[in-house]
Amino acid sequence: MREADTGTGTGTGQAPKAVVIGGGIAGLAAAHRLLAAGAQVTVLEASGRLGGKLRAGEIAGVRVDLGAESMLARRPEAVDLAREVGLGDRLQPPGTATASLWTRGVLRPMPKGHVMGVPGTAAALSGVLSDEGLTRIEQDRDLPATEFGDDVAVGAYVAERLGREVVDRLVEPLLGGVYAGDAYRISMRSAVPQLFEAARAHRSLTEAVRAIQERAARNQQTGPVFMGIEGGIGQLPLAVAESVRARGGEILLDSPVHGLHRTPDGWEVRVDDHVIEADAVVLAVPAQQAARLLDTESPAAAAELRTVEYASMALITLAFRRDEAQLPEGSGFLVPPVDGHTIKASTFASNKWGWIAAEDPGLVVVRTSVGRYQDEKDLAREDDGLVEVSRHDLREATGLSATPVATRVTRWHEGLPQYPVGHHARVARIRGHVAEIPGLAVCGAAYDGVGIPACIASAYAAVDQLDGDLTGVEELTAYPVQSLHGGAGE
Repeated sequence: MREADTGTGTGTGQAPKAVVIGGGIAGLAAAHRLLAAGAQVTVLEASGRLGGKLRAGEIAGVRVDLGAESMLARRPEAVDLAREVGLGDRLQPPGTATASLWTRGVLRPMPKGHVMGVPGTAAALSGVLSDEGLTRIEQDRDLPATEFGDDVAVGAYVAERLGREVVDRLVEPLLGGVYAGDAYRISMRSAVPQLFEAARAHRSLTEAVRAIQERAARNQQTGPVFMGIEGGIGQLPLAVAESVRARGGEILLDSPVHGLHRTPDGWEVRVDDHVIEADAVVLAVPAQQAARLLDTESPAAAAELRTVEYASMALITLAFRRDEAQLPEGSGFLVPPVDGHTIKASTFASNKWGWIAAEDPGLVVVRTSVGRYQDEKDLAREDDGLVEVSRHDLREATGLSATPVATRVTRWHEGLPQYPVGHHARVARIRGHVAEIPGLAVCGAAYDGVGIPACIASAYAAVDQLDGDLTGVEELTAYPVQSLHGGAGE
């Protein structure tokens, strides 16, 4: 961040001062990039810990993730940052990427040959859909092209082209695993951008999917699609924070920001009983907190941010004695909501991550997730109740009847932002309002994608914007980062 570009230079020749509000992975990545650009940096985190939705923990003495557990490796941002902060030798791909669907009372192999559940041929979903559902897919080639304008809901469009069974049995659990959302409401342009672009260019949807698959085959990407970190993805923000501190950055926990004020010389950031002066501010907090802080300086941006909705969920982590817990092979399973079960997914963490099995070969660690957008009634249960419904569904799906030796329930209240139709336009409006104010930028999961690479890319684009470089912001606004599903995780 060059002093002359912020519009708020100190005029003293000193390095510009930047305040990053929010200590999740986006805020920490922004701080890391600001330091590399020569700024003085202070990170303010309202809570007592760093990492946001990336949270390292343990169960029965084994290190586990209590939040997100994998990151997309086909985008460079997350893996590159991990290497930059010294985690390169701890990067590990999943031990297995073979997942299942628990549907119609049976665990069925996750079909291949689809893009986020949308098949290129009916045969790709054989064994998952009924004969009627497979026949309905075949009708796509005879339907006239569908005009859907600037955006469309994934579920609505796919159901129109291929039938509701494709959405209910496959698209919904896959998208639900990423966003804890409703496929009939989620924006195709923001959530599945490659499918959106392909669908606009082809008459039929299955033809569009085959075009994506043919392009991928030509590009022949190698290496794992997803990556984990020994000890858990929750190690990443801790390592970035350590790097920030080592390079002179300041990180303050338990430091909620109560107000932002633009001055002729920059910014005043009010924290409890004192004020921090800064040349630039990066807001890396959820939409509602960002709205509150921008009420005075950008009421228009604040109003847009308040329209962002969130889904709440809970992760239930269970440890069993290996000699009592016989699990199917694979990384776990997804659960279509239409089948009426409580859990929406389960990860066989000991199968998926070699380091978990290695830390205690006598244990088996399993995760389940509960809660979706506007379907959060089960989250009213006490922790013991969530453990019991998870054990019930695991028993029904896999036959696992053992008593766990340890359990942990991690609740993520309003943990996942929702991307409804028109989300991309909303993001463009927010950034347009923010860009009118010198020395201010926003980043995080509420904008360009909920995955770790998307949050880091958002952070980098925000810092570059402070330098007057809008390339990253424009690219992300036009082409959001697709957040894929990491096997059978949550």
